[in-house]
Amino acid sequence: MSGGGGPRQKMINLLYVVYIGMIAMNVSGEVLKGYAMVENGLMRSIVTTSEQSTELYNKLTEIHAASPAKARISYEKATDLRAKTQELTDYLDGVKKKIAVTADLNPDADPENLVNRSDLNAATAAMIAFPEGGGEPEEEKFLKMIEEYRTYAGSLLTDDEIKSVIDTCLSTEPSAKAKETHKTWTESLFEHMPAAAVVVMVTQLKYSVIYAEQLVMRELLRTVDSGDFRVNKLTAFVIPEAQVVMRGGTYKANVVIAAVDSAQEPKITVNGKELPEEAHGQYSVPTSTTGTFPLKGFIEMISGDGNTTKLEFATEYVVTEPSATIAPLMMNILYAGIANDVKIAVPGAADANVTANISAGTLTNKGNGIWSAVPKLGAEAFIGVQVKIGNKQQEVAKNTFRVRPLPPPTAFLNVTNPDGNKTMYKGGPLAKNMLLGTPELSAAIDDGILNIPFTVLGFEVQKFDAMGFAIKETSEGAKFSKRQQDLIRSMTRGQTILIRAISTKGPDGVTQTLNAPIEILVT
Repeated sequence: MSGGGGPRQKMINLLYVVYIGMIAMNVSGEVLKGYAMVENGLMRSIVTTSEQSTELYNKLTEIHAASPAKARISYEKATDLRAKTQELTDYLDGVKKKIAVTADLNPDADPENLVNRSDLNAATAAMIAFPEGGGEPEEEKFLKMIEEYRTYAGSLLTDDEIKSVIDTCLSTEPSAKAKETHKTWTESLFEHMPAAAVVVMVTQLKYSVIYAEQLVMRELLRTVDSGDFRVNKLTAFVIPEAQVVMRGGTYKANVVIAAVDSAQEPKITVNGKELPEEAHGQYSVPTSTTGTFPLKGFIEMISGDGNTTKLEFATEYVVTEPSATIAPLMMNILYAGIANDVKIAVPGAADANVTANISAGTLTNKGNGIWSAVPKLGAEAFIGVQVKIGNKQQEVAKNTFRVRPLPPPTAFLNVTNPDGNKTMYKGGPLAKNMLLGTPELSAAIDDGILNIPFTVLGFEVQKFDAMGFAIKETSEGAKFSKRQQDLIRSMTRGQTILIRAISTKGPDGVTQTLNAPIEILVT
C-alpha cells in the first residue's frame, strides 16, 4: 500500500524505474550482440529455404501447364498454400516491426537493428497487454494464425511422418517449464523477454513456416508423378536437430536425399570428409567457438542405369555463447538478512543442470528458476551461474548486486471501518470508539515494492493536559496496555494524542526506534 504522493513515494517511484533499468542491464551486451548474429543466420536460412520452395512450385507450375488434368489438384493446393504462407510470414514480419517500434519508441524502428535490444517490456506491451481502445491482445490473433496454418498444411498431406514434422515445427503446446509456471505458449514467448530475443524467436517461427511450406510443396509435387520426380529432380536435404547451438555443445544434422534406394546406402561427403556408413547420414561436430559456420558437400548414389548421380548441398549453422539472466524480483538491490527472490534463467539448459552461488550469504533453489538469496550486510554481493554442458561445468554469468540494510518500517493501525473493512491508518482524525476498537499497533515496509512485516516491541501513548504537561503510558509489546486504553477513554473530541517511541524488530533481527510518531485527532 502506498504512503501517499510525497517525497518518499516519489523516491520509491524513482527506485522502481532504476530497478527496471537494472534488470535490462543484467542482460549481457555480448548476448544481445549474439542475438543479432543469430537473426542474420536465420534470415539467410529463410532466403535459401524460400528459394527452394519457389523452385518446387515453379516445377509444379510447368507440369500443370503441360498436363492440367494431371496436376490440377496439386497445383491448386500449392497455389493456395503459397498465398497462406505469404499472409502468415507478412504478419510475422509485422509482429517484429511492432515489437521494434514499441522497444525503440520510433515508428521507423528496424527489427534487425534494434536500439533498445534489452527492453524487457516491449514484447509484453505489444503482444500480451490489452489494447488501450479495448479488444483482445495481439497474442490471440498470433496464436490463431499459427494454429490455422499448421492445421491447413497438415490437411494437404497423406504422409503421417511429414505431417508429424510440421506439427512439431509449428507446435503451440507450452513447454514443460512453461506449464510448471502456468504460462501459455504465447506468454512464455513474449512475457518479460528481451526485445532482441523475441525478434529472433519470431524469425525462427517464420523459418519454420517456410520450411513447412517446402515440405508440403515437395509432397504435392511427388504425388503428381513420383516416378518423374525421382528421375528428373532429386534434391539433397540437411535437417539439423537445431539451427542454433550453445558453445560447448554438439551440432547435429541429418543429411538425406528425397528418394532413396533401400538396397544401397548413399555416399555422403560433408566439408571434405566422407561420413562413415554406420552414421546413417547423421553429421555431428563439436562446437568450441562462436560464429556462423558453413556446411556443404554432396551425396552420391548409383541410379538404375548404373550411372552415378551426384547432388550437392549447402547450408550453415550458428554457434552462440552460453547465456544466463540473473534478476532480483523485488528491486535493483538485495536486502541483508532476509530472503530476496532472484530469477536465474539459462536459455536452452534444463533446471537440473543449472547451479548458482553467492559470494557472501546463502543462495537456495526454490524451483521453476526462482532462487532465494540471503546476503550478509556489506557493500556488494556476487552471484555466479554455472551450467553443465556435456560432462563439465561452465560459468555462464556473474553479476554484482548492491547489499543494503532494510529501511525503517512505517507504523500504522489496522482500523476496522463501520462497513467492516480494515484501513491502514497512519494518522489524522479518528473516532475514539474506532481507536479503542483497535487492539494493537503494527509496523511494516509496505510501499508497493516491498511487503515486509516487523514486530512491534513496545510504544508510548502521550497526551497533554490543560496545563500543557505531558501524560504518558507505555506498553511492553504490540498491544495497547490497560493504562493506555484508559488514557484514550479520557480524551475528549478535538484533543490530540500521540503514539510515539515505537520500538520495532525486523526479520533481519535488527531493532530500532522509529522517529515518526502517529498523531491522532480524536473526533
